[in-house]
Amino acid sequence: MSQFFEIHPVNPQGRLIKQAAQIIHGGGVVAVPTDSCYALVCHLDDKTAVERLRRIRGIDEKHHLALLCRDLSEIGVYARVDNRQFRLLKAATPGPFTFILEATREVPRRLSHPSRKTIGLRVPETPIVEALMAELGQPLISSTLILPGETEPLNDPEEINARIGKQLDLIVDGGACSMEMTTVVDLTGSEPELVRLGRGDPAVVGL
Repeated sequence: MSQFFEIHPVNPQGRLIKQAAQIIHGGGVVAVPTDSCYALVCHLDDKTAVERLRRIRGIDEKHHLALLCRDLSEIGVYARVDNRQFRLLKAATPGPFTFILEATREVPRRLSHPSRKTIGLRVPETPIVEALMAELGQPLISSTLILPGETEPLNDPEEINARIGKQLDLIVDGGACSMEMTTVVDLTGSEPELVRLGRGDPAVVGL
């Protein structure tokens, strides 16, 4: 059975953030609220945790996981970004967007798309997630909390606990958040391509 932390969505309690970061660092899979909807997150370098996350979601290695980064400079470590791409990223971050970019060698092979060598990256505007990444000192692997066979993300921490609490190590209750997923934009081509329309306004990146 997972632990359940009530964390303030605007002013996260440092003690609880530290405990949550310790759970993630120890290999935990955690449900957290974001600026789009609830997501599952785990440690970047923990292969077993990533595999658990994929099993809970019912997805294989061809499904992009997103790397939650603290800022644009961190995105530049994990993705190849040219000047055109940087301008688009700067216009849309932080915010509810996921960008598909070419992965660098800093990204573990198991996290990038097996045939395209791409990775989904985003900079969320969420105090809880920002505090977690600051405490860990690195990005988080994430995936929208949609259960297998369903089309809508889970948004209620109590429902998350009732339905999949036994499969998680921690549920962070930061209150209800949006039911909309991130807007996904592929930046690997000559022009931006809208992959999924979500909470982010595609006009921000000229779409």
